Amino acid sequence: MSSKASSVRVRYLLGFLLFALSGIAFLDRTNISIAGPQISREFALGHERLGWIFSAFLIGYAIMQVPAGWMASRFGPRAVLTIGTLWWGVATILATLLPVGTPTAVFWLIALRFLLGAGESVVYPAANQFVSNWIPVGERGIINGLIFAGVGAGSGLTPPLLNWIITQHGWRAAFWFSAIVGVFIGGVWWFASRNMPEQHPSVSKEELQEIRAGLPSTLPTESDLVDGATVNPVAPKFEWKAMFTRKDLPLLMGAYFCFGYISWIYFSWFFTYMSEVRGFNPKSSALFTMLPFISMTFFCLLGGALSDRITRRYGLRAGRCWLASVALCLTACFLVFGSQAKNPITAAIILSLGAGALYLSQSSFWSVSIDIAGKQSGVFSALVNTGGQVGGAVTASLTPWIAHGFGWTSSFGTAACMAMLGAACWAVVNPAQVQAREA
Repeated sequence: MSSKASSVRVRYLLGFLLFALSGIAFLDRTNISIAGPQISREFALGHERLGWIFSAFLIGYAIMQVPAGWMASRFGPRAVLTIGTLWWGVATILATLLPVGTPTAVFWLIALRFLLGAGESVVYPAANQFVSNWIPVGERGIINGLIFAGVGAGSGLTPPLLNWIITQHGWRAAFWFSAIVGVFIGGVWWFASRNMPEQHPSVSKEELQEIRAGLPSTLPTESDLVDGATVNPVAPKFEWKAMFTRKDLPLLMGAYFCFGYISWIYFSWFFTYMSEVRGFNPKSSALFTMLPFISMTFFCLLGGALSDRITRRYGLRAGRCWLASVALCLTACFLVFGSQAKNPITAAIILSLGAGALYLSQSSFWSVSIDIAGKQSGVFSALVNTGGQVGGAVTASLTPWIAHGFGWTSSFGTAACMAMLGAACWAVVNPAQVQAREA
């Protein structure tokens, strides 16, 4: 193989493709927050019922997390992610077929958002299974940071892009756009990816040696696989009891519940907050709604790089847990100060820094899941992610209720308390202790 071919690192290209897939997944899931006002007017929904629709996505997403993690471990990330993109494309398109004035529109929108959530549930457990199979321990922070930077990039592009499409062509055109782009990237993933590096024709011997040298020996090998799925009867059985008795699992689920509660304020309600509370017009609201997601993208990449750097220098607990705990404490500060700022632009900037500080911890959740669970990381990370989606489902409905009864400052204050609780959970997690026991 030529030196030019050997210099290409396929794992980085696939990591970038997962970044794009992550971004498009969030384009699909947050499009309704931009289209919400138009959909609400068309079907006479109101904020409360719109909140039910937001929550339906997260409930479907949360319920399917463990099955999604099992499927990713069983059948591999290649097929699972491809089928997932087709699923959520169909669910998105079906929503556009509802006639204007449908009396049962709220029922159908809740059902379709539930199905969309179920389809998108595969994205991050499957991505984490890819990281477990392909990415050496010393690179997992930055690769997870790259994958989840797609969350900020996709959500950041959503407000101005979809606001323009909705203004010019209506919310149905925006949903069609989201669905087509998702199906396209799913097709690219199918043709470009493989479940294991040994199966990929473009992986050089040098890269394969790099990957294997940086992976734990407990991961499945090519002999354990049939078309990339762990189906060999001599492969290790899935240890469900060991999974559910790990003391770090409820702590990480609790921390990610807090993370999800905070993040979904930005995904579901920040556009509404900017327009209705801070007084921006729809165009300005769309532009200022970009700020938290730009901040998420930058700080997610920074958090991944810092996690790997601190881990190499001070160990796993410092690089994963302490970093995440400090990040959540900073998030709480920004949420409190931003919500109390008098100037709307100052408030938007400070609250956006809160979103960035929150995503400084994002890579840690997924990297530590692999550090703790190894070959079972697909299911373990799915369980952790379930906590996040339940938190998001709670905030989608609870945030407007708190805002209506006590004001938006109280809504952000509640989120700040969640951030401190998440920081406390991280302070107790210790992946290095788990690895020492299993060594």
